[in-house]
Amino acid sequence: MLNLEWLRTFKVIYEAGSLSAAAQVLFISQPGVSLHLNSLETYIGQRLFERDTRKMTPTDKGTTLYHAIIDPVTKLEETEHVFHRKAKALKATINIGMYFETFQYTLEPHISELSFNLVTHFGEYMKMLQELHSGTLDLILTPHNGTQHNLEFTPAIRERIVLICGKNTQITDLHNIIAGGNKPEVHTWLSKQIWYTTTDKEYLKKFWAHNFDTLPTFQPNYVLPYFSSVLRSLRNGQGFAIVPEFLCEKDLKEETVKRVWDDDCPLERILYFGKRKNTLYSSELKQLEGILTRSMAQKIIGSFMHIISAKQFGTSA
Repeated sequence: MLNLEWLRTFKVIYEAGSLSAAAQVLFISQPGVSLHLNSLETYIGQRLFERDTRKMTPTDKGTTLYHAIIDPVTKLEETEHVFHRKAKALKATINIGMYFETFQYTLEPHISELSFNLVTHFGEYMKMLQELHSGTLDLILTPHNGTQHNLEFTPAIRERIVLICGKNTQITDLHNIIAGGNKPEVHTWLSKQIWYTTTDKEYLKKFWAHNFDTLPTFQPNYVLPYFSSVLRSLRNGQGFAIVPEFLCEKDLKEETVKRVWDDDCPLERILYFGKRKNTLYSSELKQLEGILTRSMAQKIIGSFMHIISAKQFGTSA
């Protein structure tokens, strides 16, 4: 069956003169434009453009098709524009992608403040990056800074990754080893302990590479779906985990888990807001960025103040 999007894409390619220019007009990736055109040419059974490195020259069949569809496609676009404007005037719908627990801890408490509809997507960072590029998502919060020409990335906040353990975990021997400055011995000691992690093991790998210049040589004992599951399992129990600091801020304050290691060179990474350069939702995205930045900053500051307080009174953080 003929897809009307193929005709819309064909019309834009004809008028723009190249695949890259058409991609910018349509706010989709260049491979997406190529896919539409190839599908249309396959359906028709003839080439519609002669391709070279800089421009697309319509064939006779392409010119004939353009003049045949220009009026009806333009009218359909005008109809779409009228209805889209009405829908937008009522309420915009924003699609946002981030890690589930980042949403849960930072954005979820503020949903009622939003003046627009919100659809949240959770998944792997690289998949969200692809969906932002293709137009499925409007905003992502990601540690990966993409290079696609139609996207822009701005630093949101610096996230610290920390080593924690359950409240009843005995760490006196570890502190003695750390105080002696023998990192290989620290590596050996930690490798023999009970470990919790999430399914992607990303934070565990980053911590090990940052501190020991290698990947973990052990298999974690418990691989759980979310950090909240890790924290619930560790509370008042035994074992170790690597988690984002802002996610365990409440547990550290309530002392249901303990901070194990205050490194002189802490492991941090920058989280970026990613969005398309040309967007109709600038004000809505700005509101979301503001909420996320403030919420994460408050949690990080709260965790930092707890560390200062604990050191002042000589207690373990």
